[in-house]
Amino acid sequence: MAMDAPDVAARGSPPAPGQTVYRYPLPVRISHWLNLLILLTLLGSGLQIFNAHPALYWGSRSDPDRALLSMAARRTTDGSLEGVTTVLGHEFVTTGVLGASKGPSGRVENRGFPAWATIPSSRWLAMGRRWHFFFAWLLVINGLVYVGYSLACRRHRRELFPNRGELRALGRSLRTHLHPGALRSEAARGYNVLQKLSYVIVVFGVLPLVILTGLTMSPWLDSAFPWLLDLFDGRQSARTLHFVGALALVLFTVVHVAMLLLVGPVNHLRAMITGRLRVPQEERS
Repeated sequence: MAMDAPDVAARGSPPAPGQTVYRYPLPVRISHWLNLLILLTLLGSGLQIFNAHPALYWGSRSDPDRALLSMAARRTTDGSLEGVTTVLGHEFVTTGVLGASKGPSGRVENRGFPAWATIPSSRWLAMGRRWHFFFAWLLVINGLVYVGYSLACRRHRRELFPNRGELRALGRSLRTHLHPGALRSEAARGYNVLQKLSYVIVVFGVLPLVILTGLTMSPWLDSAFPWLLDLFDGRQSARTLHFVGALALVLFTVVHVAMLLLVGPVNHLRAMITGRLRVPQEERS
């Protein structure tokens, strides 16, 4: 996932073509791969939990007539199941993906998300909860370690947070992202301002939101910290924001992988394993 900020030794002098630079320190690499495992497991087990009641609401109550999002199955005239996803009152037929899809037995059944996307694949809410809660605490621990390292390491902190000069160059960075060649040329020098902003938003915005809304859905924690329900306007609102936050993480990951494919997947994946990145020969300062 996201926590892979670089550690470049010399920002003043760009690395030469063919040079190998030390980009990712060990704590960053460990955090990155742990996050990949943790977030994939949280996503699959979270969808398993969502399938127990595939609908989202706002407020403190679940009113089926006022659902913001719902997934269901209905019988067609020929007796088969048809998946229907309703978003803000607008219906969409989503058979095979949402609402109705093939289960582990191979038969089409009523389920919000398909079996291949949930952990476990069968309907097993209790096990899904166990996986989700266990890996949620791993996410919290891993996140705290990463944030602590980011704040303690001056060089890493400089590479993660954009400065004023980089913020003023935001327009230029946007134009660079429209040209894959220029983007590959910049990749070996460190993150540009758009990447830094996206990481800061995810690490210090989206992830804390997902964690807090997840805690709010626990009745035990609500009794200990009742202000959580007031903060998010009710348990159902927290559930909706939790789902939206998870969706934002998925979209971020899709963009992250797409950018990786553009700038050179073999080189950058190897760097995330060994810590060392080879500057492409076509690189020009």
